[in-house]
Amino acid sequence: MNVSDEASDCGRQSGIQVIARSAAIMRALGENPQGLSLAAIAQRVGLPRSTVQRIINALQEELLVEPMGPAGGFRLGPALGHLINKTQCDIISHTRPLLVELSDQLGETVCLCRRSYDQVQIIERIVAERELRVVVPIGAHGPAVQTASGQVLLALEAPECVEALVGDMNVEWRARLGAIRAQGWASGFDEVVPGISSCAMAVDTYLGMFAIAVVAPTVRARDHQDAFRAALQACKRGIERAIGRQG
Repeated sequence: MNVSDEASDCGRQSGIQVIARSAAIMRALGENPQGLSLAAIAQRVGLPRSTVQRIINALQEELLVEPMGPAGGFRLGPALGHLINKTQCDIISHTRPLLVELSDQLGETVCLCRRSYDQVQIIERIVAERELRVVVPIGAHGPAVQTASGQVLLALEAPECVEALVGDMNVEWRARLGAIRAQGWASGFDEVVPGISSCAMAVDTYLGMFAIAVVAPTVRARDHQDAFRAALQACKRGIERAIGRQG
């Protein structure tokens, strides 16, 4: 490697480092919408204040960061919102390829669900191509407390919020939601329709909280829970890596 190549490599590494540091600063500001001082930013990202100041100045030039006025400090700037507005697609566009992959892998129907008050609604589904399969209509909804998808979403709410939705919770119901919250998934056999069961996990995205579920005949679901959970976990990681709330 000659001197020119070495200089080029150093330049690339330096550029990558600046991008990584800029991203860390913007994530810190994103987690603190009320704004942060230079000292607070430097502490959170583990960089010298002088380095943070240089990066902040560059981000300001692009309107990705803006000062908060006489009080001092910085927050995310308007250009970031404009970029998001131009590139943001709906949740289905973002998740459909991964849902198709999940359905193909398991040979089962897969659903994307969201909670609306005390109901859970199917907003997208991929139907498995096999003889004995479950076909669920898009738009179908039911009580959140009765489905695995609804329960994984309810488990993430504070107990008082759940009580406001479903009424007083007994000890057994509280324990169930606690277990779902701890394990990160829920399953149910013959939940709403006899012979049909599901296994679900919540996905936390910047577009909101949703649930992904594998829906299968109970005769298969009982014997394949481990495989369902492993595949759901991989799908969840893929979705949250792409559009997760925490980036």
